[in-house]
Amino acid sequence: MSYDFIKMTSQVIKVIGNKDQKLLMLLRQNARTSISDLARALSLSRSTVQNRIARLENSGVIAGYSVQLGGAFSTSQVEAHVSIKVMQKLTARTNSALDGISQVSQLFSVSGEYDLIAIVQAQSLEELSAVLDEIGNLEGVERTNSAVVLETRFRR
Repeated sequence: MSYDFIKMTSQVIKVIGNKDQKLLMLLRQNARTSISDLARALSLSRSTVQNRIARLENSGVIAGYSVQLGGAFSTSQVEAHVSIKVMQKLTARTNSALDGISQVSQLFSVSGEYDLIAIVQAQSLEELSAVLDEIGNLEGVERTNSAVVLETRFRR
């Protein structure tokens, strides 16, 4: 581990205080919340909240903002967590192939029996089944194990 990484890590840690944690929680709930509403919720001035957001973005704590699906479209989505065992020499190729599948919304490298966990979102069980077949047939994939999400209790 290089000194620059340690230095950068300690700078990021210093950035995150209780108010910043609460700010991050509010932004996770709705990244489009106005600065005025955030300031009221945090009991801070608008300029202080703007400065905190800028500092969190500049330090890399906030890397970007994304769309959260809602309403009937979101509830109609089918989601599965797919554990994937990969041939070690083909890991990079498999990762790249998974990146090319639009229904794979997240990919995690994990410890244990499986090497990866992919979060797959589809518009129907039929589409999900086709995507699972596509993943299973990728070069480098030894085996998969899928768990279909029945209900999302909460998401942050």
